[in-house]
Amino acid sequence: MCFFLFFPFMAVPPRGSIGGKVTALNTLFTSLNSPGQLQGWKASGGDPCSESWQGITCSGSSVTAIKLPGLGLSGNLAYNMNTMDSLVELDMSQNSLGGGQQIQYNLPNKKLERLNLAGNQFSGAVPYSISTMPKLQYLNLNHNQLSGDITDIFSNLPSLTTVDLSSNSLTGNLPQSFTSLSSLKTLYLQNNQLTGSINVLANLPLDDLNVANNRFTGWIPNELKKINSLQTDGNSWSTGSAPPPPPFTAPPHSRSNRRKSPGQHSNGNNNSSSGGSSGIGAGAIAGIIVSVLVIGAVVAFFLIKRKQRKGTIPEHYEQRQPFNSFPSNEVKEMKPIQEATTVEVESLPSPAAVSLKPPPKIVRNQSFDDDDIASKPVVKKSNAAPVKATVYSVADLQMATDSFNMDNLIGEGTFGRVYRAQFSDTKVLAVKKLNSTVLPSQSSDDFYELVSNISKLHHPNLSELVGYCMEHGQHLLVFDFYRNGSLHDMLHLSDEYNKPLSWNSRVKIALGSARALEHLHEICSPSIIHKNFKSSNILLDTELNPHISDAGLSNFVPDAEFQASDQGSGYGAPEVDMTGQYTLKSDVYSFGIVMLELLTGRKPFDSSRPRSEQSLVRWATPQLHDIDALDRMVDPALKGLYPAKSLSRFADVVALCVQPEPEFRPPMSEVVQALVRLVQRANMTRRMLDGEEASRRPDDQDHEFA
Repeated sequence: MCFFLFFPFMAVPPRGSIGGKVTALNTLFTSLNSPGQLQGWKASGGDPCSESWQGITCSGSSVTAIKLPGLGLSGNLAYNMNTMDSLVELDMSQNSLGGGQQIQYNLPNKKLERLNLAGNQFSGAVPYSISTMPKLQYLNLNHNQLSGDITDIFSNLPSLTTVDLSSNSLTGNLPQSFTSLSSLKTLYLQNNQLTGSINVLANLPLDDLNVANNRFTGWIPNELKKINSLQTDGNSWSTGSAPPPPPFTAPPHSRSNRRKSPGQHSNGNNNSSSGGSSGIGAGAIAGIIVSVLVIGAVVAFFLIKRKQRKGTIPEHYEQRQPFNSFPSNEVKEMKPIQEATTVEVESLPSPAAVSLKPPPKIVRNQSFDDDDIASKPVVKKSNAAPVKATVYSVADLQMATDSFNMDNLIGEGTFGRVYRAQFSDTKVLAVKKLNSTVLPSQSSDDFYELVSNISKLHHPNLSELVGYCMEHGQHLLVFDFYRNGSLHDMLHLSDEYNKPLSWNSRVKIALGSARALEHLHEICSPSIIHKNFKSSNILLDTELNPHISDAGLSNFVPDAEFQASDQGSGYGAPEVDMTGQYTLKSDVYSFGIVMLELLTGRKPFDSSRPRSEQSLVRWATPQLHDIDALDRMVDPALKGLYPAKSLSRFADVVALCVQPEPEFRPPMSEVVQALVRLVQRANMTRRMLDGEEASRRPDDQDHEFA
């Protein structure tokens, strides 16, 4: 069978083409929940330029601006907006976008000059993709729910003149890359929880700066005190004179020096040449004496204050204590606890939500199940569309599973045990009996909400819900049964009857699984984080098509439960191990580990191997770009039947997915595109080889790639 029959895929329109432009706008319309107020917009086809779609500005046939402020829009941005290469301005401000989700990664970047997403409901960090917008001049993300540190994303933005990140929940110190903003005139950071000093702003050409109501400490640089508009109230600034610079250190170039008129530079050349030699020695001596006296006075002052404090009760010690007195690592460890305290109070308005007992560290990037629970009135259930799934009785499922006999047990995971169910009409299904941790309150309303949500998930590579049972306090879910079991069993359990997976079957499984995650991350609105992506949750049908199980279930289990169950599995992303928080990029990392399993045939963590080889990702990552080492890493079960080029491209995708820093991992849409290109090249080579060697044996064709 030709390889291209294994991999049906949709052609991706080239970037910048009319088809690509319309496709991106169609997707945006759908992601915004197809709002009726957008006149002219369509979910499929059309021409936004000739048909004058609302808020669209064109230059010829190119879309140059999308301006849709204050229209009451909901949903999220489109996952493929990066294909709009001609876009200069994107203004979606003063809507209700995000719904507590992070800003999409694939923002337009090549020509974008103005980005305004202010006044929405976006959460998560300031998007890393901003660093790839070299022509950006105006950035406004104020009045959202952004959180976490501002990372170093401003190094390559020489045209940026205005930045407004005010009224969010941003934390940490200002990034060093702020010093690279050579054109920055306006900077608004007020009403956040930023800490440390603002010294990185000292030499910027600012005319307007607002850092009020944060947790900044230290001294306000003299250079900033001279700008036209400065607001610094509501911080913990140090009082008194700033400490002098070290001896022989030239003072920083002041703002007044940069702005002097030409006439003020006419004098001074002669003065610097005459008397220069004698002035240096005297200045050095005077500087040393003054510095010693000042430092001694400061030290004595603090020693006296410290003795006075010991005799008093520090009633408000935590409030008065400067944040920069903690080591940086201690501050980072404390931040999630402070943020979680706020989130717990605001996100638990009902007894149903309280019963879920959220962990102290909560992912701000919630998926739709979290939102439904947090605002869960009973009325919501009555307004919801009926669940399109079969309702089973307990008696039916007991009979089909032989009273849940251990002989019919086919798996056990985070959510509960799975049993093989044989019905009288010869139909075989899989029944998942949920653990109490999934529904701590054992509430039928909660279970119905779960069933309602996961019944909406439809994709060829997802294990879809067939039916459910909520009788006599039992909570059971019924899914299709896949006779080839899981990918984990296929790769790691030796069976003399199982034929090893061929190379093209492994690529096929990777692509199908990637498409399933892409659907959860970038098509579902709000996005869904799987949190439990691993080879044992990839089920294979008789044609080895992958079907991802447990999608949508993770949102009913606190992150702490997942972190405990994931210890030592080898699938957890570094940030999950450190913070206990899951994001879309955590799923991308777990997907990269599954790709490593497909490539090497090894388990993510294997204690039976030598210590240096027990962790698959640590052992494999340094070798992914070494051709000779890569050949030695390949699963021996393949017996060398794989193409070198395809293997190398596959390894390149793996290397991107398992990056330690989440911001450097690609979104799943880019992973899918990379795997599709790999398949396209293979198909092209397949047709060429089939034409040149028509007499080739069918058994050999299954393994020939490029």
